[in-house]
Amino acid sequence: MADRVKSQSLLRSVVDLLVLLIAVIALYQAYLFAWVLWYSAFNPGGSAYMRAEARRLSALDPPVSIRYEWVPYDAISTNLKKAVIAAEDARFTEHDGVEWEAIRRAWRYNERQEEAGRNRRRGGSTLTQQLAKNLFLSADRNYIRKGQELVITYMIEAVMSKRRILELYLNVVEYGTGIFGAQAAARHYYRVPAGQLSVTQAARLAAILPNPRVYGKNMQSRFVQSRGRTIAARMRSAQLPD
Repeated sequence: MADRVKSQSLLRSVVDLLVLLIAVIALYQAYLFAWVLWYSAFNPGGSAYMRAEARRLSALDPPVSIRYEWVPYDAISTNLKKAVIAAEDARFTEHDGVEWEAIRRAWRYNERQEEAGRNRRRGGSTLTQQLAKNLFLSADRNYIRKGQELVITYMIEAVMSKRRILELYLNVVEYGTGIFGAQAAARHYYRVPAGQLSVTQAARLAAILPNPRVYGKNMQSRFVQSRGRTIAARMRSAQLPD
């Protein structure tokens, strides 16, 4: 009898803990969704990734400052919008936030690279997934963070237009060490505002996005120029959101 009472008490404790855990997770998702709603109407002053980088860079000797300036969608060159879509997410205007086949292809590619002992990696993330990560999450790579990224991605797609998603992405994405957003990137690399980027300039900025801290160190490198030419050719068929 005593053993049965003890077992029932233990079961109730486990159930209570599970209920509490589910409640905490639900509250956290509601908190994130509230921020997604806020960003659908109001511009962010930064992002989680930007703040993490600011802490890292401020600890350097000498410290490095974050360069970031918000600019509205219409003040960003159409060339850069097309270049980013052509380089990072060709079906941006068509999908619902996640390209599962692209994720599977990237997974298989990365497995082959790892088996061959190479460090090259390919991402299958859409612009919306990248935005979710930049706005809310860390740069850590683990299944929990990836799962949360997917949840936020669907939240974003549910409440924001594709135009707003692209506007946010272009303003918070990293373009080099301490360089965030189209305006800071255009002024740093080409000494022009984001609205005046040429096809070649925009294509090269898009070319460095996979690893901006490395590729941004030499915009005249063979890789950036070659990748830039490929992106420039693809820009002709890139579809912008309405």
